[in-house]
Amino acid sequence: MKKNSFMSGAVVATSSIVISRIIGVLYAIILYPMIGEKGGALYGYAYSIYSLFLGISIAGVPFAISKITSEYEALEYHYAKEKAYKIGKIFITTLGLIGFILMFVFSEQIGYMFIGDIKGGNTIEEVSFVIRVIATALLVVPILSVSRGYLQGHKYITASSLSQVIEQISRVTFLLVGIYLSLYVFKIGLTYSVGVAVFGATVGALFAYLYLFLKIKKQKNIKEIGEIKEEEKKIKALHIIKTIIIYAVPFILIDVVRSGYKFVDLANLNKTMVNLGYLITDAEAVTSIISTWGTKLDAVVYSISVGIIVSMIPNINSSYAKGDKEDIRKKVNTSIQALLFVVVPLVFMMSILSEPIWTVFYGYSELGTLIFQVFIIRTIFVVVYNLTCSVLNCISMSKIVIVTGIIGLILKLIFNIPMMNLMEYIGMHPAHGLTVSSIIAFGVSALINFYYIKNKIDINYKSSFKKIGQILFGTTIMVIVMMLMQFIIPMETQSRLISFVIAGVYAIIGTIIYMLIMIKNKSFYEIFGNTIFDKIKSKLKKRV
Repeated sequence: MKKNSFMSGAVVATSSIVISRIIGVLYAIILYPMIGEKGGALYGYAYSIYSLFLGISIAGVPFAISKITSEYEALEYHYAKEKAYKIGKIFITTLGLIGFILMFVFSEQIGYMFIGDIKGGNTIEEVSFVIRVIATALLVVPILSVSRGYLQGHKYITASSLSQVIEQISRVTFLLVGIYLSLYVFKIGLTYSVGVAVFGATVGALFAYLYLFLKIKKQKNIKEIGEIKEEEKKIKALHIIKTIIIYAVPFILIDVVRSGYKFVDLANLNKTMVNLGYLITDAEAVTSIISTWGTKLDAVVYSISVGIIVSMIPNINSSYAKGDKEDIRKKVNTSIQALLFVVVPLVFMMSILSEPIWTVFYGYSELGTLIFQVFIIRTIFVVVYNLTCSVLNCISMSKIVIVTGIIGLILKLIFNIPMMNLMEYIGMHPAHGLTVSSIIAFGVSALINFYYIKNKIDINYKSSFKKIGQILFGTTIMVIVMMLMQFIIPMETQSRLISFVIAGVYAIIGTIIYMLIMIKNKSFYEIFGNTIFDKIKSKLKKRV
């Protein structure tokens, strides 16, 4: 295995995660017609509560292990590093087991929180069953995640990222084969078939962990301890556990807040829509769009931020351990610019192309298109919030992450139902209120985070503000061109093949327009450097 630099690590991690997300989106083309809206809602219930418990159980520990590993590597505390890894595995496995027990025992109560006394859709017993099945993943995913954090801390981003692709391929293969056999061969019914589908999370994690276990075992040099320093001998197990908890809590909170937003949406959506006069079937159709089908599409955008963060954390941790604030300032600004350079135009492109994109993956749906074209916008605020939280944690400002996370969740709770009612009042779909409340909550939290980052490392955001202006200009031109294209190539069609061609043509032209503008104003080079083009040129010369 080779170690990755900051930008190369970000590219590798982002590429792998994006590939994983794309696989996750593509399989939905097959899954959607199999399980429909009712099965999609059931699938969404299972994954929403699983994501919440996964966040509580493990979300922060892999990042904590990555942070500790990178710090100890920078200080050459090899013995303490390995000790922390072993303790981390025990700690995270215990948390996963507790999460599994809680989900399994209280599955019916959780199901009641989603369904309540409303009749006509999925039953509490059906929701309880799929929750118990997916809970088994908490017995495997924790140990997989801490192994990823260990490799990321050593800057071995490629192996860690590739494990995500392996996990996704294994999960999707089991899911599709399993649900086909369940529905059409053994004919065991929709509920049990969805249970088979969600069990794919456990199977995928097992295959990915086996891959990482063999990789770590083969890479003997990362486990070499050598001479134990006197400073290391003073680092006790209790100190390592405390450090893991301190480092993990903010990342846990990030994931819990994100899952909490989703949980609040699902808890509010059915009851509020029914109160506004909609049928429960209408509400569950929206639930499946927000919790399952739409989430799979916006996960591609979200994965870009994860890739940048995965590469950023060990690099900033190393710089912080050495006291190199100038390098931290540079990497923070670069991360912000690189993230927004890709995410902003991609989100607006997906919003404009919501109809053909939705038709390609799920078939024509006026409701799906209507909700998704607004729902996707919130992703910009989500990824910026995640980035700021990760930076704060790297520079030992975990308390601020906790405070802003709580502030965001409170804002979400305050604005959710009023915004749904407001959207209905002004003639828009009430589901848009969930998106607006998320934008308010994530936006306010991110702004507070930026303020404290500035105070801690004395960072100047001037270069990032300039790049954001250029990014918005390029995105605006791209959007105008794509809007004008509708007079030449209309998007309205119910054909998946034609929608695929339309989306492809629009995406290619839109990307070319945006990239030409960003290359012309030199933003691309200033953010990513000339390395990419230099490599392409050198390879072309060799072939010639």
